[in-house]
Amino acid sequence: MFSIGQLSKRTGVKVPTIRYYEQMGLIDAPERSEGNQRRYSSEGLSRLSFIRHSRDLGFSIEDIKGLLSLSQHPDKPCQDAHDIAAQHLKSVQDRIIRLRRLERELKRITKCDADSVSDCAVIETLADHQLCETEH
Repeated sequence: MFSIGQLSKRTGVKVPTIRYYEQMGLIDAPERSEGNQRRYSSEGLSRLSFIRHSRDLGFSIEDIKGLLSLSQHPDKPCQDAHDIAAQHLKSVQDRIIRLRRLERELKRITKCDADSVSDCAVIETLADHQLCETEH
């Protein structure tokens, strides 16, 4: 059994975040010691590690709930997990496209060689979105 502090150290998840995950229903409410201290099992540690890794990969809380639910039903089709991951991948790819457009626009406006703010391309472009070359 692990205290919440031990669980935090082993997984790298902060104590308030562990409590939040409990409130969100991602982690079952732990047993309590005689002193009313939370006591987590090795299953709780594994589940929190799963959540942490999922969050590191950018999965939403809703996606994680779905994946955790699937993991509790080994007879369900793996395709369901693939669908969640594929949708997340698509979202990441879309974000990358938007970030690349943003990067190009920022590179363009930071090539300003004006001597004063009155002629600054950064300030002018931020004041008038029409001056942007890309939609970002």
